[in-house]
Amino acid sequence: MWKDFLYFSRSQRTGIIVLIVLIVLSLVANYSLKYFFPVTEKDGSAFLSEVEVFKKSLVSRDSILQLNRQRQYEERYKKYRFYPYYPKQIPYSLFAFDPNSADSITLVRLGIKPFIASHVLKYRSKGGWFKTASDFGKIYGLLPEKFKELEPYIILHERKLTKSDSMFIKQKELKKELIVELNSADTTLLMQVIGIGRGYAKGIVRYRQQTGGFVSVDQLSEIYGMRPENLEKIRPFCKVNQELVRRINVNMASVERLKSHPYLNFYQSRAIYELRRRKGKLKSITDLRVLPEFSTESLSKIAPYLSFE
Repeated sequence: MWKDFLYFSRSQRTGIIVLIVLIVLSLVANYSLKYFFPVTEKDGSAFLSEVEVFKKSLVSRDSILQLNRQRQYEERYKKYRFYPYYPKQIPYSLFAFDPNSADSITLVRLGIKPFIASHVLKYRSKGGWFKTASDFGKIYGLLPEKFKELEPYIILHERKLTKSDSMFIKQKELKKELIVELNSADTTLLMQVIGIGRGYAKGIVRYRQQTGGFVSVDQLSEIYGMRPENLEKIRPFCKVNQELVRRINVNMASVERLKSHPYLNFYQSRAIYELRRRKGKLKSITDLRVLPEFSTESLSKIAPYLSFE
């Protein structure tokens, strides 16, 4: 029976012979390839050296580009640095002048920089007048040493009022008599008050919308950017009508509505809502004194803005 395992058909014997021949040919080919394609270096050092050379060429190319950019920048910088309209030092001379009548060309000839001369003209265009030499030294941008150099040459003539000057003085006098109501005046009317510019006027209207109105002129101190000296200048020309203040109905308002007021935070608003839910209708500000979230000061501050109807 063991002979049955060693018996191959004719086709099988042919396949075995072909397989043996292929194995022999592959061994011979593998052995003879090194004679046809000799390998000079087994560690690939030549390839690595070529990679290094390529990297150095990239670095040198980037360096050249960077150097070219730097040279171009220096050329442009030199071009603008010595541009005739921006000289390093403008030659000037000193002579007698009146800062209340000198034009910009005269001021520049005295060695005053153009932007400072522009400040002088703007100051005069708004009705400003230099009463003393020291007033001229207060111009924004004028250095003390430059003013000291110009001071002996300042000559102040008597002021002759023009038609525009008379109108400006008249408007200024009218502004002194104007009293504005903070809860109803718009930005145009507010800007008629001496000391209230466009920024302050917008800030007053914005604050009025957020709080519901002013209950005191002192609240102007809470306007962003309001300085104490400005407040003292503005205060005499302002008044408040508390009947125009918009109040929040405590017994109807949601937490979100309460929290929208600048004087109430989320925790205080929620405490009011929970107290109302437990106790029922709240009758006065004294009902809120039991809440630990409120101090006496915070209650007195928010009281004018709350309604208990």
